[in-house]
Amino acid sequence: MVFLLLVAAGGALVLQNLAMSAVAARASSLLIPLLLNSITGLCLFLGLLLWQAGPAGLKELAQVADWRAFLPGLLGSFFVLASLMGYQRLGAASTIALLIASQLACGLLADAIRFGPASLKPMTLFGALLLAAGAALVVSRAGR
Repeated sequence: MVFLLLVAAGGALVLQNLAMSAVAARASSLLIPLLLNSITGLCLFLGLLLWQAGPAGLKELAQVADWRAFLPGLLGSFFVLASLMGYQRLGAASTIALLIASQLACGLLADAIRFGPASLKPMTLFGALLLAAGAALVVSRAGR
């Protein structure tokens, strides 16, 4: 189930960035599609929280919202901004290749820190190397 959810999310990310690129083409600033994206998510999740927990959900939201709680939103907004710029300047395939390769490299580092370097098996590292090589090939073709 989680595998299918992740596959669907990967496809949704491509559609999201293509749709945001279309909005950006009609707007004077990248901030327009970024704000529309954020406003949509805010309204959706606020509505779901109210539906699920009612006013108590808003109270809990206020209680857990210290400065650390905003870091994921900042990082997510940075990711969306970088993705949109990549789609506009490099195209979808090159952007996705770079994002996935960098996510895998950081994921390997995070696993090595959390579980120890021995957790990174040779075949895992070989697979990561192949993915990085594939990303390099995809990105090198973008310049043509």
